[in-house]
Amino acid sequence: MSAEPTVEGLAQELSTYLDTNRINQVRRAYYYAEQAHEGQMRKSGDRYITHPLAVARILAELKLDHQSLMAAMLHDVIEDTGIPKDALAEQFGEDVAELVDGVSKLTQIEFRSRAEAQAENFQKMTLAMARDIRVILVKLADRLHNMRTLGPMPYEKRQRIATETLDIYAPIANRLGMHSVCTELEDLGFSSLYPMRAKYISKAVNKLRGSHREIIEEIRGKLQEKLEERGLPGRILGREKHLNSIYNKMKFKHKSFHEIMDVYAFRIITDTEDDCYRILGAVHSLYKPLPGRFKDYIAMPKANGYQSLHTTLFGMHVNIEIQIRTEEMEHIANNGIAAHWMYKNEPSNVTSVNQARVDRWVKGLMEMRERADDSLEFIEHVKVDLFPDEIYVFTPKGRIMELPSGATPVDFAYAIHTDIGNAAVACRINRNLGSLSQPLQSGQTVEIITAPGARPNPAWLSFVVTGKARSSIRHVLKTQKRAESLELGRTLLKKSLKGFGAKLSEISEGQKQAVVNHNQVNSFDDLISDIGLGNRMAYLVARQLVNGAEGAEIASAEAERPTDRSPVTIRGTEGLLVKFASCCKPIPGDPVVGVMDSGNGMVIHSDTCSRLPEDDEGRARLTHLKWAKDITDEFSVELRVELERQRGVIAELANAVAMADGNIERISVEDQNAKFGIVSLVVHVNGRKHLARVMRRIRNIRAVTHINRVRH
Repeated sequence: MSAEPTVEGLAQELSTYLDTNRINQVRRAYYYAEQAHEGQMRKSGDRYITHPLAVARILAELKLDHQSLMAAMLHDVIEDTGIPKDALAEQFGEDVAELVDGVSKLTQIEFRSRAEAQAENFQKMTLAMARDIRVILVKLADRLHNMRTLGPMPYEKRQRIATETLDIYAPIANRLGMHSVCTELEDLGFSSLYPMRAKYISKAVNKLRGSHREIIEEIRGKLQEKLEERGLPGRILGREKHLNSIYNKMKFKHKSFHEIMDVYAFRIITDTEDDCYRILGAVHSLYKPLPGRFKDYIAMPKANGYQSLHTTLFGMHVNIEIQIRTEEMEHIANNGIAAHWMYKNEPSNVTSVNQARVDRWVKGLMEMRERADDSLEFIEHVKVDLFPDEIYVFTPKGRIMELPSGATPVDFAYAIHTDIGNAAVACRINRNLGSLSQPLQSGQTVEIITAPGARPNPAWLSFVVTGKARSSIRHVLKTQKRAESLELGRTLLKKSLKGFGAKLSEISEGQKQAVVNHNQVNSFDDLISDIGLGNRMAYLVARQLVNGAEGAEIASAEAERPTDRSPVTIRGTEGLLVKFASCCKPIPGDPVVGVMDSGNGMVIHSDTCSRLPEDDEGRARLTHLKWAKDITDEFSVELRVELERQRGVIAELANAVAMADGNIERISVEDQNAKFGIVSLVVHVNGRKHLARVMRRIRNIRAVTHINRVRH
């Protein structure tokens, strides 16, 4: 058995980038932890201290700062040994104590398989990351070592930890640009969850690699020759395909194993950005590039800071994938956000940009957290943001915005600012008016047109893809629904009270409170809101308010029925909680009644609608409505037109509607023979008088034999 790793071995490694004073601080943290964990063992039979030491080694490979390494040594001290945070702060300073506290809070929140608990924990993780991103780096290293030593754990625990690693930790490592940590976590997680599949793929990869060795060497030789011929510096590395990514491509992209493995992948690492583009020219002169497969992530880095040139070439009867990047880009591709600390002493442009991206992402998470009503909703938003395939679009001023693929102009609007998203009414894509729901393509310039007082449309939720857009829209709609349910509920309650000869303003706080307690709600507003949503009946609440909460229940519902028949006025623009029935499509001027629909407010029907209840009990529950005087909004009406078939008659029909200032929403020919046809028209009008004008115009067309309004 190999000798147990020691703190001296670690100190040796640290001496390549830390000064003696800082290395000694790390050493001190090690001895402190060793003492604290004295007598504790791991499942594998090793002393417990081997784990914190291994975590610190992983961070040392990433060249992290001394405080992160100290936190790695001490990360289980608070939780496992009962030493309080204050004691650590006294010994090692406030920063280290905060980091340790952050990591142990993340450790306590082991993600249960129950989605609710998992989501709660994810929120805590976001908070910890927002305070100091290094917390998550220590946690990722801790998770990586746990995954490497998962063997002795019981089966259930192994499954849970592996699932959580693939669901939460690997995507976070990817989002922070830490490619090497991410792929190792994915492969370890995959091997734990599917040991047989992993073994099978691994065997197949090794077998294939053996038979392909000659081709790989030949391609590498030709690339090397070409670089030397042009005097370009660059080392050429072969790229391994990872088990998890092979499996995912086979599963989700339905590719065969040989299709995936028949691509030869190389990485060329060079000195400067300029060399990257020269090398690109050199390899394109050697083999033909495949059209549409070239990506320039140097000019437009990925959201996690990754930069590289990607091209796919066709040569020697196979596809050759090549990534070209500088040493610094290579370092950032592998270590991502962790690279930020290594370059602390000589700030580099790339890392500060990278850091800004991560800060922006974490800030976005915090905003979503504040808006989400519950943690499950939050985690649903975040999962979208953790798996982005980016597209890049431009603002009119030329700023680049990264969005997940499939993003729409609404996502773009919210990415700029929540207020712009909330007030968006239209957009221009490459200077032409576009639809708010169409998916954007990389390279487009998008301009959002806003209008004061505009509100998000509930339909947007069916096509937006970013968490920020979804959570912002839901937040506004919830607030709006609450305001509208209160207004509608209050109107209905006042009307019912009037039937009992009472007024809402005359009812004492005590009476209200008694009714609130009786109905087991939190406040009187909640009760009114429930009436507006159709979850409670206004007259029952009114009766409780008038007769006292308890007494009202005893009296029979019918005996106490209020007699007030005065109608409630509607404008037709009430918003989310007043909807028009699609069966009878009522318009201003039609006699109408309201039916309360549980949870969704009031649906307005024409009072002759066949879907209304027939019995007295049902009839008594309807709300009598009247239209406001000055309605200018448009409403849909369906018309059925019977006509003789002639050339151009449909155009004549459309023209007649336009002449009467109507708007056609839909026109379709229902039924026809050689002589006659029936046309179904859906027209927008602003009331009965307007409708009469439209129908008169249509009747005047010579070919029309009959016209009537359709009420289902």
